[in-house]
Amino acid sequence: MMQELSELKVLMQRHIFGNKAAITFNPYSRAVFDKLRRCHTIGMGVHQYRCEDTSCGHIHHQYHSCGDRHCPHCGGGKRDAWIEDRMRELLPIKYYHVVFTLPSELRSLVMGNRKSMFDLIFESAHYTLLKLGRDPRWLGGQVGIISILHTHGQELTFHPHIHCIVSGGGITDEGKWSPNRRDSDAFLFPRRVMEKMYKAYFMKRTIEMLGDGDLAVEGLDVCTAIKAVKYKKWNVYAKAPFAGPSQIIEYLGRYTHKVAITAHRIKEITDSDITFRYKDYVDKNMVKEMTLSHTEFARRFEQHILPKRFVKIRHCGFLSHRDKSQRIQRLHQQMNLPPPMPRVTISTALRVMLKTGVDINICPVCKRGRMIHQHTLIMYNGELRDITTMRNRGSPNVKSSK
Repeated sequence: MMQELSELKVLMQRHIFGNKAAITFNPYSRAVFDKLRRCHTIGMGVHQYRCEDTSCGHIHHQYHSCGDRHCPHCGGGKRDAWIEDRMRELLPIKYYHVVFTLPSELRSLVMGNRKSMFDLIFESAHYTLLKLGRDPRWLGGQVGIISILHTHGQELTFHPHIHCIVSGGGITDEGKWSPNRRDSDAFLFPRRVMEKMYKAYFMKRTIEMLGDGDLAVEGLDVCTAIKAVKYKKWNVYAKAPFAGPSQIIEYLGRYTHKVAITAHRIKEITDSDITFRYKDYVDKNMVKEMTLSHTEFARRFEQHILPKRFVKIRHCGFLSHRDKSQRIQRLHQQMNLPPPMPRVTISTALRVMLKTGVDINICPVCKRGRMIHQHTLIMYNGELRDITTMRNRGSPNVKSSK
């Protein structure tokens, strides 16, 4: 029997994010685990609200979320806002889904050099797609790419790979739109061509980085790993195009801000272990269950904490950030489309109302009065402090000399 999500959340904070094994993690991972442990508890801080109706006077405490991108319980609002921004950039064309993976022999090298090697996966995937897009046999223009790094497999193993959403057309050097030129547009580029180009570029840059001493290789048999993958076929999964913008948005909602595991996949957490569901791709996508000790689960989860400030969602080609709005506007003009929708900022209260139909500004008890914010307390050096009493230490009070 599945445990309630609210119960699973508390048990994960107690047994996983509060696990003693976190002591052995690096300082940044320990800090992340500590934030996840305190999420939506008094340990993060609290807003206090009071019903304005004096006959009611209900007091509500809203505990702060941690806001960490690795948290299984946070990020819904950020994800929705990000998806809305992408909606403004979508064109009425086909978009293709391409996944770039790495051979298992290179995972230890990637694990010990996560930032450099994650960057290299992005670089190699973008190089492959942009170069083929420029080839007049396929498009003859610059494609638009949204790429997303995932580091986890279904069993929480370390399996770095990149999902790319690629436009079915590109912008030529003259600034004109060039559609897909293949007779069959089931796939954007030939899969085998992508695999060879991606592998060649990744191997070339890896060997250069090894030669320059840019990678930590202590305790690793790098020569054996390089030799093993040199003559091995690398997998690039080229999937059929999306059916339309709605399917793209549905995909983005599931994958862009995805964490290592969500509470919906967890079946049970006991005092000693945790059981979760996973899809076995080797066995015809069968859904199975796996049980791990709290310590082993925490160790696997920690593998997927990204380097500090690492950008896991990137835009490339004509979707790169510089002058993107102008490029999208020109494409709308060429395709005789209405201007792109303006960017709109939606408040948290409105997002909640649109999703649930509940107005969080209205008192949940009397259903009449509005909830008025009274004060905010945050945890500071182990004690709750009223935010209004905390002095801003950012700018010293320096008197100007006359």
